[in-house]
Amino acid sequence: MNGTIDLGQFANTSTMYFFLTWFPTYLVMAKQLPMLQAGFYAVIPYMGAFCGVLLGGRWSDFMLKKGISLSKSRKIPIVCGLMCSMSIMAANHFDSLDSIIAIMAFAFFGQGMAAIIWSTVGDIAPPDSVGLAGGVFSFIGNLAGIITPIAIGIIVQVSGSFVGAMVFIGSIAAIGVIALVFVVGDIHRIPSIKET
Repeated sequence: MNGTIDLGQFANTSTMYFFLTWFPTYLVMAKQLPMLQAGFYAVIPYMGAFCGVLLGGRWSDFMLKKGISLSKSRKIPIVCGLMCSMSIMAANHFDSLDSIIAIMAFAFFGQGMAAIIWSTVGDIAPPDSVGLAGGVFSFIGNLAGIITPIAIGIIVQVSGSFVGAMVFIGSIAAIGVIALVFVVGDIHRIPSIKET
């Protein structure tokens, strides 16, 4: 399977793992919110992600029904979602908690929209290898669950700030955009070895 699709999944899940592991800590440490208040605000970006998941799937299906190619119907929502995720870096330039939460909700919305990258596994994998391709895809994506929390922890410990952490997440999303736009070719089913 196309390894750059796996890189796109890694980029997308990096944003998700930031929200799963570090976002409440960011609100407490960087924004000095009490834990209870941080917990309340931490829910808001998840609502953005929920909306993003629904929009990404509907948008892709809509384009397919309109006769737009499979590649464009999959790539456009994924790339747009990753670009939205890159907006997380803007949180470094605002002090208002409302602005920061809005930025975070928009970034997580983008992650949700890009989550349709999972559909590319079924679009690309040979019919006799969909399970294997899905396993590798999931493994690569979930490496972000190991790398992202550790990298953010190191960045915060060394710098004493979350500024670099936001740049890290935004940069990983940018790498995903570059991979999908400039490296991933046409999305189509790869024939199985038996068929060649």
